[in-house]
Amino acid sequence: MIKKKLFIRRLVGTLAGVAILYSCASVGRIEGGPLDETPPLFLRSTPTPGALNYNRPRVRIEFDEYIKLDNPGEKVVISPPQVQQPNVRASGKRVLIDLEDTLKPNMTYTIDFSDAIQDNNEGNPLYDFAFTFSTGDHIDSLQVSGILLNAADLEPVKNMLVGLHANLEDSAFTSLPFDRVGRTDSRGRFSIRGIAPGRYRIYGLMDGDQNYYFSQPTENIAYADSLVIPMCEPAVRPDTFWIDTLTIDTIVQRGYTRFMPDDLILMSFKEKITRAQRLAKSERPVMQRFSLCFTAPADTLPLLKGMNFDATDAFIIEKPTGRIDTLDYWIKDSLIYKLDTLKMELTYLYTDTLNQLVPRTDTLALVSKVKPKTEEEKAKEREKKEKERKKRRKKGEEEEDKPETEFLPVDVYAPSAMDIYDYLTVSFTEPIARIDTSAFHLRQKVDTLWNDIPFDFQQDTADIKKYNIFADWEPGESYTFEIDSTAIHGIYGLFTDKVKKDFKAKALEEYGQIFFDITGADSVAFVELLDGQDKVLRTVPVVEGRADFYFLNPGKYGARLINDTNGNGKWDTGDYAAKRQPEAVYYYWQVLDLKANFELRQSWNIKDRPRDKQKPDELKKQKPDEDKKNKNRNNRSSSGNSGRGYSY
Repeated sequence: MIKKKLFIRRLVGTLAGVAILYSCASVGRIEGGPLDETPPLFLRSTPTPGALNYNRPRVRIEFDEYIKLDNPGEKVVISPPQVQQPNVRASGKRVLIDLEDTLKPNMTYTIDFSDAIQDNNEGNPLYDFAFTFSTGDHIDSLQVSGILLNAADLEPVKNMLVGLHANLEDSAFTSLPFDRVGRTDSRGRFSIRGIAPGRYRIYGLMDGDQNYYFSQPTENIAYADSLVIPMCEPAVRPDTFWIDTLTIDTIVQRGYTRFMPDDLILMSFKEKITRAQRLAKSERPVMQRFSLCFTAPADTLPLLKGMNFDATDAFIIEKPTGRIDTLDYWIKDSLIYKLDTLKMELTYLYTDTLNQLVPRTDTLALVSKVKPKTEEEKAKEREKKEKERKKRRKKGEEEEDKPETEFLPVDVYAPSAMDIYDYLTVSFTEPIARIDTSAFHLRQKVDTLWNDIPFDFQQDTADIKKYNIFADWEPGESYTFEIDSTAIHGIYGLFTDKVKKDFKAKALEEYGQIFFDITGADSVAFVELLDGQDKVLRTVPVVEGRADFYFLNPGKYGARLINDTNGNGKWDTGDYAAKRQPEAVYYYWQVLDLKANFELRQSWNIKDRPRDKQKPDELKKQKPDEDKKNKNRNNRSSSGNSGRGYSY
């Protein structure tokens, strides 16, 4: 077969040369032949595959054509792991591996290339190629395999180490390199080869410092609660031969060795990090406001004492949405915010060398990044505006001088098609000093009349510059919302202009409903309704085995269930030291296409399929390497080796 392949390639090369010579004497272009979709073929190696008592630090593997390595530092995994990174490189038709670590006695070494080896021209990958030799008188040949998922959303995790420890103590993961390792591919799948019989613990590690054990709190990890006992047994599987892409010729049952366990599922998570408390940054972006940024949130506000101003009741303090470690101080008194420099003493809780929170006092001098305009600059602006008015008067665009009134900016959220569960929001660019709600008018159209309706007016709990207006919207009815001018007064003296918004509540026929009948969940659980990008739209608790979602707009929806172990209403990560796995997450197995005026009732047994088969492909962000899959599809389906790879 090898000689035949080499002969065909030489013949193709000769014909290509003739074609080139012919093209020199004729007008036109050369048409390419069939695309090469064949991966490189293993020829020979030093040492030979499965060699015993081999103690040299260099391995040479030769193929039938020129090859290249795709990202070997990431894809090539050597087991047992090498603390000193090996030198893995392509040289013509060969792969050369120089092991920098001293070889261990009586040890099986496995070099797993995954799909890193490719032919030089077309980039056809040689899938799942692994090479094995031993420094002793026997080869350890057991394997384990499985899949690694992100615990929070069941996404496949790519390029994460998966390792085994024969040392069953919990401390081995945090102090010793793995005994045997593998790495996950783009589908989150992993295999660990060359394992000796015994009992092991298995772990996942996103190894940031490349020491093969869990040493950094920011590293993603995974672990199984139960021990792994590798074993094997004889088995058979069908091998299909095709006449063409649609017609099966023969199905032959072939014997093989099945290595187990081959269905391990590990859940990756990052532990909650307790950050040291300190002042990270202080700044004054504008005259009226300064910000204090801390590395971690504290239970109490810092104490602030003015050194060149009186800080008593001088500020409105805001915690900006999504920035829980940041405090914004809005200065109310113009005599204070017009100071070029604000000098103050700040006392706050600080994490000392013993990891204890203790009071600390810093002296700050805050200078505004935006300087106030000088009288000369203001005069120039007035002069410029006056010239513009004169030009407009000459062109007849302005009959008389009207003083320009500066209003407090206001933004009103009131979509023209209002969801019946939604509410109005009024937002400002600064805190508000006074609001006259009697100047707010919410009216519903009844026949030809506009009738006032009651509403609730509340400040937003997450943003002090926002206010929400709640009312009971009648489906399909029209509404208008108005705010009289000067109804709202900002802390810096500006008033709002008149505001008017017209909108209509959606009709019930525009909505659909999704109801889940759930089995297998814990006593406390909740379901998150997801959009097509896996983002949470709504959350409801599971009550008596049901999770109901009303008034949904037409579209595609997914669903995710969280067993809320501690009952706090949110997903919680794991803790290795406490031997606490992250809270379990389950996906409804398909994306639902909801139509208007339809009701979907779905039975959902959260444990009727393994978790790696639950999340719909439509919702996954981590996609398989499609180009590699498509290039080698015919080879893998016709040869009977699909998904099995090659080990030497």
